[in-house]
Amino acid sequence: MMKLKSPPVNSLSLELLTEFAISLEKLENNRACRGVIITSSVPKIFSSGLDITEMCGKSMEHYTEFWRAVQEIWLRVYSSSMVTVAAVNGSSPAGGCLIALSCDYRIMAENPKFSIGLNEAQLGIVAPFWFKDTFVNVVGHRIAERSLQLGSLHSAPEAHKLGLVDELVPEEKLMEKAAAVMAQWLALPDHARQLTKTMMRKPVVDRLVAHREEDIKNFVTFISKESIQKSLRMYMEMLKKRKS
Repeated sequence: MMKLKSPPVNSLSLELLTEFAISLEKLENNRACRGVIITSSVPKIFSSGLDITEMCGKSMEHYTEFWRAVQEIWLRVYSSSMVTVAAVNGSSPAGGCLIALSCDYRIMAENPKFSIGLNEAQLGIVAPFWFKDTFVNVVGHRIAERSLQLGSLHSAPEAHKLGLVDELVPEEKLMEKAAAVMAQWLALPDHARQLTKTMMRKPVVDRLVAHREEDIKNFVTFISKESIQKSLRMYMEMLKKRKS
């Protein structure tokens, strides 16, 4: 079990992404560990996604380091040899949604107030091709296209209906259900499941690996634009006002 704990909203900062990647690597290297349940220890939030402060008013070198860490966590979760189950026990926009999408199975707490989706378009940001590919592989092209263009956040019932999450369960039963699903997946021989997973996911993984530096360059160029920096600053101001 891996619990995200970076209050107040589990923003994916450079520090959290680095710790997350190191922890996953340790589990991958531990032969006794065959699966991991990813969840949150912060109430009502799975992860609010990428930390906006890491993308605003920083140097090009910082943006490069940050984006490489974002790529790394996706590569590690998406291509993990372990069974990965996301126990989504709160809202999960943007990067938080990506973490859940990258798992083998997603169970979400049955709470209509919780939402999930790749809502980057709302911030004037374009979801990268590997976010898009991961999304398409889960929900299909048409749903992904509409959802990405509108930057939609889907309520838990809607997310289940769209196939964005595999199951909805009452909040108090979430971890019990995640453990039951894990047991079901671990009942199969590892090698057959791992080879099948690689076969299904390799084209998407290979595409990022082949274009990794280009993807970083595109992100840094895009995020450094004054128009993008301005919209991020406005978004941060809006969040501050909402808090106060």
